Amino acid sequence: MLLRRASPAELGPAGDVTVAAYADFVLGPDDPYVARLRDAARRDREAELWVAVDDGVTGDVAGSGPGVGTVLGTVTVCPPGSPWREVAREGEGELRMLAVSPVARGRGVGTALLDLVLDRFRADGAHAVVLSSLPQMAAAHRLYTRAGFTRLPERDHSPAPHVQLLAFGKDLTR
Repeated sequence: MLLRRASPAELGPAGDVTVAAYADFVLGPDDPYVARLRDAARRDREAELWVAVDDGVTGDVAGSGPGVGTVLGTVTVCPPGSPWREVAREGEGELRMLAVSPVARGRGVGTALLDLVLDRFRADGAHAVVLSSLPQMAAAHRLYTRAGFTRLPERDHSPAPHVQLLAFGKDLTR
């Protein structure tokens, strides 16, 4: 598995992986949030889109084009100034839309992407990393807890009617 900034050819497959990973958490294909999940190009323009790709497979497995590694997972890194930041404060990094292809689950893709984000913000001098998650995303919560994140209930928020997000954070100074 290789971790890198998404190439232009990987933006479409990264959007597809994000939609597939979030399928159980949206209100169906007509949910307006699906378009936001699919729009990897916008996330890459306004933040940083990173992908985990299979280094042994090229071709057309997960919607990839010829010569493009199969996108196994993706994460949006939201540096200071990014409009994608929701709960980060001064000196903190934020991540959004950590997504692993359903066919790649159990292979360490989510852990690898989360480690990449933590390393990225440590290198930038951030003192913490924060994120938001739906209450029903139990598998994601286990991943965050194993990585040392703790709940930040004072930062829970509701970005849309009937959507409640839980905040998590990890101190990078320890």
